[in-house]
Amino acid sequence: MKRFHVHVGVANLDQSIQFYAAMFGAPPTIQKTDYAKWMLEDPRVNFAISARGAATGVNHLGMQAESAEELAEIHSRLQAADNAIVAEVGANCCYTKSDKYWVQDPSGIAWESFHSLGSVPFFNGATELTAEGELNVTTATFAVKTDACCAPKPVTVAMPKIAAKPMNAGCCNG
Repeated sequence: MKRFHVHVGVANLDQSIQFYAAMFGAPPTIQKTDYAKWMLEDPRVNFAISARGAATGVNHLGMQAESAEELAEIHSRLQAADNAIVAEVGANCCYTKSDKYWVQDPSGIAWESFHSLGSVPFFNGATELTAEGELNVTTATFAVKTDACCAPKPVTVAMPKIAAKPMNAGCCNG
């Protein structure tokens, strides 16, 4: 069974953890100094937050597959949608090693489809450690992303122009 994924950039991780823990009625499943994740069953969602210097707000959305077969099914549907797809095999991101596919919807929102393969000790999978097993911060390099967390550079997708529909006042009126 697939799980919906949401990743939100936050300004203050500690305050956000406190807020979401209260809202979900549970502490994070994973908590790091710059990241937290809840693997909720009701609703079935992988909800992650991070404070990594990027813009606050929704970073990206996604679908988490529980198997390689489910990921292949999602990939097939993405191909049918005729969007440019960026494949990443064995990608290290958000403390997890995953096979994944990235696309952008017509509005430019990044969507990540992935199957997690295991955990990695650092946010972006950096592996340079000292003899004591700690990150060697003097020699390790980190990939700085300016778009979605761990997402490849934005994918440009040619979309047909759609006539704008005037909306009445309010979010969903029209």
